[in-house]
Amino acid sequence: MGNFWGFVYFVLFLVQFFSQRFILFMQNNYLSQLRFSDLPLNSKVLSALERKGFEYCTPIQALSLPISLAGKDIAGQAQTGTGKTMAFLTATFHHLLTHQSEKNTSQPRALILAPTRELAVQINNDAELLSKATNLKTGLAYGGDGYEKQLKTIEKGVDILIGTTGRVIDYVKQGIICLDQIQVVVLDEADRMFDLGFIKDIRYLLRKCPAPEARLTMLFSATLSYKVRELAFEDMNDPEYVEIEPLQKTGHRIKEELFYPSNQDKMALLLTLLEEEWPERCIVFANTKHRCEEIWGYLSADGHRVGLLTGDVAQKKRLSLLKQFTDGDLDILVATDVAARGLHISDVTHVFNYDLPDDCEDYVHRIGRTGRAGESGVSISFACEEYAMNLPAIENYIAHSIPVSQYDAKALLELPKPHRLKRATHTAMRNHSKNDRTFANKRSVKRHF
Repeated sequence: MGNFWGFVYFVLFLVQFFSQRFILFMQNNYLSQLRFSDLPLNSKVLSALERKGFEYCTPIQALSLPISLAGKDIAGQAQTGTGKTMAFLTATFHHLLTHQSEKNTSQPRALILAPTRELAVQINNDAELLSKATNLKTGLAYGGDGYEKQLKTIEKGVDILIGTTGRVIDYVKQGIICLDQIQVVVLDEADRMFDLGFIKDIRYLLRKCPAPEARLTMLFSATLSYKVRELAFEDMNDPEYVEIEPLQKTGHRIKEELFYPSNQDKMALLLTLLEEEWPERCIVFANTKHRCEEIWGYLSADGHRVGLLTGDVAQKKRLSLLKQFTDGDLDILVATDVAARGLHISDVTHVFNYDLPDDCEDYVHRIGRTGRAGESGVSISFACEEYAMNLPAIENYIAHSIPVSQYDAKALLELPKPHRLKRATHTAMRNHSKNDRTFANKRSVKRHF
C-alpha cells in the first residue's frame, strides 16, 4: 500500500513539475496555446498569417480575437509589443471580407486612429501583409508632410483609412472623405490620445460614423483608466473588457541598471558605456529637445551612426530616420518621449535614460522599446542631481528597486568637441561605418556591483 501512495505522490509531483515548466515556457515564448487556425478566420487572412510564420496567438490576440471575430466590441488593455496591432488588424480585415458593403463605394469602410503619425505609418506597414493577400486597400492620413501624396491615394479609393485625428478631420471637412460607410473603428493607444488632448477630435469623428450598434469598434490602451472606460461606455456598443497585465510593469527580460553620475560626468559616462556595451541598436532618451541635440552632437563627434528624433524634425526626415534605424543604417537614436509610445522597432538591444523621466509611466514606455516579443534587452538609467528626485516615484510605480552600479570617474572617456546641428537641413546622422570608429580611447568603466 505504501508503494502505491508513493507512486501516486510521484505522479502528482511530475504533473505539477511539468505544468509549471509548461507555464514558464509559454510565458518565456510569449505565446498562448491558441492557434490562428483554431479561429473562424477568413481563409485569405489565415493563409497570409501562416505564410508569415504566425501560428500561435499572443495572449492579447487569444483573448481579443474570439470576441472581435464574433462582431462584438472590445476594449483591450495591453502594452506595446504584445501583438495588439496584429490583433485589431486581423479582426478588421476579417470583418470587411465577411461583411461586404451594400454600396459600391470608394469611401473607407474601416477607420484606424492613432495618436502619432509614426504609429500610423507603422500600423500601415504592418497592414501591408494582409492588404496584399486580400486586395483590400489601405491609405494614410497624417499631418506634417505628404498631403498631396496622401490625397491622391485616398481619392483613388481605400478600404481602410489609417491616420491621426487632425488630418482625417481635415479631409472630412473638405468633403474628400465621408465616414458614413464605416464598418470598423479602431482606437489605438487611446490613453495617449487623451494625454495629447485629442478626445474632442475622436468624438467628432465617431459622430460622423454610423451608430455604435452598426459598426465594430475596437479600443486598445496601455491603461484602461476612468477616462478611457468612459469613452468606451459612451461611444461603443456594450464592449467586452480584456486586460493583459504583465507579471511586472517592466519586462522580466530587461536587465535594468542605474548610475548616479554627477552632471559633469554624465556625458562622458554615456560615451564610455556605449563603447563598453557596443549595442547593436540603441535608443537614448532625454527630457528636452535641447538635451537631445547636445547628446547627438557628442555621439556624432565620437563617430557613432546616430539619428536625432525630436518634435522639430520635419516629418519626411522623421520617417527617413526611423527607416534607417529599422534597417540598421543607424545604430543609435536620440529621442524625446515623442518616440516612446507606440513605435514598433524590433531588435532594440539597449535603452539609455540619460534623464530620468518626470512621469513614471514614461519610464516603463521608454524601456519597453527593448526586450520585446521574447528578446532580452538592457536598460541603463542616469540619476543625476537634476532628475534623481524622480527615482523614488519610478521605483514605487514599477514595484522594485533598480540595481545600482558604480563607475570609476578616472576611467571615463575624454569628451570630443561636439558637432553642431545644421539648422537649415536638420541633419540627424553621421555616415560613419562601424569600421571607422576609433578604438584608441576605449576603456572599461569598471562597474562595481
